[in-house]
Amino acid sequence: MENQKYISAEQQRLNANAQKEVPLEKWGPYLSERQWGTVREDYSPGGDAWNYFTHEQSRSRVYRWGEDGIAGISDMHQDLCFAIAMWNGKDAILKERLFGLTNAEGNHGEDVKELYYYLDNTPTHSYMKYLYKYPQAAFPFEQLVEVNRNRTKTEPEFELLDTGIFNNNKYFDVQVTYAKNSSEDICIEIEITNRGSEDAEIVLLPALWFRNQWMFDDMPQKPVLEKQNALPNAGLVKAVKENNDSYYFYYAVTDTSLMTENETNTERVFGYANKTPFVKDAFHDAIVNDDADLQNQLQNKKTGTKFSPVYQLLITAKESQRIMLRLSKDELQNPFDENFDIVFADRKNKADEFYNNLMPENISEDAANIQRQAFAGLLWSKQFYKYDIERWLEGDVHNINPPEERKYGRNAGWEHLKIADVLSMPDKWEYPWFASWDLCFHCIPMAMVDPVFAKNQLILLCREWFMNPAGQIPAYEWSFSDVNPPIQAWAALQVYKIEKEIHGNADTHFLKRIFQKLMLNFTWWANREDENENNIFSGGFLGLDNIGVIDRNSLPPGTYIEQVDATAWMGMYALNLMEMALEIAQTDNSYEDAVTKFYEHFVLIAGSLNETLWDADDNFFYDRLHTSDGSSIELKVRSIVGLSVLFNAAIIKDEYLQKLPDFKKRMEYVKNYGIAHHKYLTCEQVSDNGDLLLSLIHKERLVQLLTVMLDENEFLSAGGIRALSKFHQQHPFYLQFNHTNYSISYMPGESDNNIFGGNSNWRGPVWIQLNCLLIQTLYHQYSFYGDSMQLPFPTGSSTLYNLQQIADALSEKIITVF
Repeated sequence: MENQKYISAEQQRLNANAQKEVPLEKWGPYLSERQWGTVREDYSPGGDAWNYFTHEQSRSRVYRWGEDGIAGISDMHQDLCFAIAMWNGKDAILKERLFGLTNAEGNHGEDVKELYYYLDNTPTHSYMKYLYKYPQAAFPFEQLVEVNRNRTKTEPEFELLDTGIFNNNKYFDVQVTYAKNSSEDICIEIEITNRGSEDAEIVLLPALWFRNQWMFDDMPQKPVLEKQNALPNAGLVKAVKENNDSYYFYYAVTDTSLMTENETNTERVFGYANKTPFVKDAFHDAIVNDDADLQNQLQNKKTGTKFSPVYQLLITAKESQRIMLRLSKDELQNPFDENFDIVFADRKNKADEFYNNLMPENISEDAANIQRQAFAGLLWSKQFYKYDIERWLEGDVHNINPPEERKYGRNAGWEHLKIADVLSMPDKWEYPWFASWDLCFHCIPMAMVDPVFAKNQLILLCREWFMNPAGQIPAYEWSFSDVNPPIQAWAALQVYKIEKEIHGNADTHFLKRIFQKLMLNFTWWANREDENENNIFSGGFLGLDNIGVIDRNSLPPGTYIEQVDATAWMGMYALNLMEMALEIAQTDNSYEDAVTKFYEHFVLIAGSLNETLWDADDNFFYDRLHTSDGSSIELKVRSIVGLSVLFNAAIIKDEYLQKLPDFKKRMEYVKNYGIAHHKYLTCEQVSDNGDLLLSLIHKERLVQLLTVMLDENEFLSAGGIRALSKFHQQHPFYLQFNHTNYSISYMPGESDNNIFGGNSNWRGPVWIQLNCLLIQTLYHQYSFYGDSMQLPFPTGSSTLYNLQQIADALSEKIITVF
């Protein structure tokens, strides 16, 4: 892709943000979609997060560490929040947050049961659009819980559409659009469309509130929302933060506007009387229960910490109504003048300009729409994430006093972890917490639109308040001590290359900064996960949940598994750090020693992997289980674990080598030593132009593995490469171990077991991120081998494809999913 020549308005805003001390937009979609049921909010003795803070309690109980809502935004510190609530006149509660099942309620684990769509978003959030589909009939809360709870693991999930609630189009489309006039002047439009054939009523409550920090932190003063005298065409509330920083919330004129406090309804949640009627769920009681006395109290209350105008709308069949709001640092006399609509049109045009400038010239309309929708989902999934482990373990004076055993339970030992940052989430409902390797994958497409944010996300993972003093990167909040694949170096390299290619900036300062921290993490891995100090690594489940025939995270004492994927990931890690040092060394030769160091790590790992875990009869790599009696068992499961050796390959350009004579000399020595001592030789193919190819496996094994991978009866499917071979559909693998029988078979749909919660399945489905790693390697290999390497595609076919053509074909298979 050619470097951009024209700098769009959105890119100019990004460039301006990059110069700030905190290069982040002040306001964005940083509000979670689920705060209840998270580890952060769990203060139970046994760590039962789902049942300690439930959906039923969420409307009434104050959160400790964050907030949630529908189509919401907040400032970067999540002091002040905005989101929408609705009522269809049928539900027992306001629709204030998305509903879904807990892990125990879902037959395949936790699952959001709503229809909502991220339609558009730009990196500075200057233009954002979100769609929520709200049924006109009573929402089937109980039906969704009961049917799913009573289904077995072999049955599909019971979804919201299965209830028939949307039959005859009896629902509202609630579309929320944000357009920034400036960074802190946000125009908001809520358009509600009645999709049904009959007129229907809906109550809309756009809410503004402060996150409750005053219960837990010493604050100079409590923040406050203050009703102001109405303007000629707008109501007005002034939001004053604890530091006296102020915002103005303008809303379309309505007869009803309610004020309350973001305080727990202790009577409803804990059974003892409230000190005041002004509690978090007061709007629910006032509207749903039609409590006129309470409505009057909320209407007459002039100050508080949670506010909402109320719009009671009768919408004609097939028609729409629009509500205008505005949140601004500026005092405006006419917030909804003709400029209001102009801002939306302008920001939409500027968003089009930004993405059109980013797209390849010959991209199809469908592909462009898919890509833009993907960026929208990625950008909407930013979330403010706060978690102070030390305070969480100790509790809060006069508020939360956790049981003593918590100090020795989940996440004990991570007291240094004190996070209050905006992070890219896997999913703001199902996974509203960062996962260290998921975050790395997010940063690759993020670098295309906002490389500064992508780089800072990777740096954050390595900062002192994330990485522990020994060098371990936290995995995810359910267990920070778990081990995820170490792909941070790979992600950093990709972000560096993408920024250099698209934006023309070769940020070696970023590489240097993260390289120092990643060396600590590499050393942690080498010291902890290499059981026998033989360069064969363990690590547990490594993010692949139920990929193993047994739970790789819970092995009996004296038992360990020599893992192909852990070893391949470490080979990839060494190779990526070598590449990183090689890039830096082009302008700073003090890094030449580091190039050599990680090259030699790579050579040792490649040798051990091929000599220990390769099965010459099956032409495949398998894990090996070592038991306490000294025996070992080859775990002959044909899975993505065995293909993980394909994830890494690097080409060292001859021009780079010529600048590093000591490294070149050392490479020659290592090669000659290996020949003399009959060591496994890392693939060091030399092309005609002097370039070197480094790979964990040599050419012959590459062909053998690809032959298996591209077999439609093995890994190749209509949607990409399967995580588990279809071979196991007819040939399950059985293991008798530790007085227990285990088995694994091909399972292309949902998981049929509860390993790691049972909400993801690696025993058959296509996992896109690992497919992307495979595809990237094929492109690398092609750039070296060219047309000299061709294979039948699919295996058994008479048609020969080179590696680039295979990579293209796999890419197309993945795109067809969308």
